Amino acid sequence: QTWSQYPGAIDVWERNWGHVAQLFQYGSAVRRVMYTTNAIESVNSSFRRVTRKGAFPHENALLKLLYLRVTELYKKWKGRPVPNWAMVRNQLSMDPKMNTRMQKYEDI
Repeated sequence: QTWSQYPGAIDVWERNWGHVAQLFQYGSAVRRVMYTTNAIESVNSSFRRVTRKGAFPHENALLKLLYLRVTELYKKWKGRPVPNWAMVRNQLSMDPKMNTRMQKYEDI
């Protein structure tokens, strides 16, 4: 097969290659933390579970339900350790831009 069959996909990759390539500057421990697919899918699944129960009388009712679910998820996930955090932090500190950002929050 030729790539010319997928001009839209090629265009997206070419336009965003700088962002993708940036990920490979970091070690595997950092990339593992940056992959958010599982966390996002977990939140989406949780939202689907609480909203499938029926109709909502108005939009604010739905927004309140989602807000409550987010606060529950925050309590559940708060304090979870990041696997290999020392290695992740060391790899991130090698990048001058990331090191500057990290210092900003560590000084608080």
